[in-house]
Amino acid sequence: MSRTALLFSPLAALALALALPAAQAADPATARPGAAHFKQLDTNGDGAISREEAATAPAIAGKFDMIDTDKDGKLTPQELRAFSEAHKSDVFGKLDTNGDGMLSKDEVASRPKLAEKFDSLDVNKDGQLSPDEMRGMKMR
Repeated sequence: MSRTALLFSPLAALALALALPAAQAADPATARPGAAHFKQLDTNGDGAISREEAATAPAIAGKFDMIDTDKDGKLTPQELRAFSEAHKSDVFGKLDTNGDGMLSKDEVASRPKLAEKFDSLDVNKDGQLSPDEMRGMKMR
């Protein structure tokens, strides 16, 4: 299982990978790897994922109506990004049981693979994982 999958549902991980700032989407040289996957799903090349196109990605298809906030029948990178951000904070918030904005070893104990990697993720070695350290996990 990938490090990203430890923290995010498959949908949130995919949405994070697909959510590109407009400048990155315009410049293929700086685009994240998820841009290629978005283009793969966007088979008609209109810059959005229709319900039919989403059918090939079950994690998106199952949440399509939740992600499609403007109810136009298609998912934009912005909608995926917004859904991802909302979901990501929910996951972190669920693990942060004392509400201090950091994750301790005790708080991640319910996620054995994350707990196993805790020390390597704790870049500043303060005994806690910050949201930035958790985001950095995807980059490694």
